[in-house]
Amino acid sequence: MPTLIQALTAVDTAATLSLRYQYGPIFAMIGFALVVAGAVFALATFLGPKNPTPEKLIPYESGSPSTGAKHVRLSVKFYLTALLFVVFDIEAVFLYPWASLYQSLGWQGFVEMTVFLSFLSIALIYCWKKGALEWET
Repeated sequence: MPTLIQALTAVDTAATLSLRYQYGPIFAMIGFALVVAGAVFALATFLGPKNPTPEKLIPYESGSPSTGAKHVRLSVKFYLTALLFVVFDIEAVFLYPWASLYQSLGWQGFVEMTVFLSFLSIALIYCWKKGALEWET
């Protein structure tokens, strides 16, 4: 008859093997992607053509020489526009799957999405009050 320690060890080993089988392919895929990305970066760095000329070393913006100071502080509107993009991008990413599973999620899913959308609405109102939606030049 097995003892309590043997039974607990068997359960722990089974849980560890189960987790390894469940998450192993994910970690293998992430590891493979990191190896491939590192290999491509290393090959491009070490085997790529290197012909720096004075013209290539000059900074440019959109194909024309840059003017003005190098360290110009950007307007807050640039950051607010980025915040708006993130807000609406995250909303789209989470709203479509939620809408497709709406009936199976029940009231708990409805309340969670209501809280999520209220946070996004607060972010939108903040950007609106700061003037991020006004496109003046």
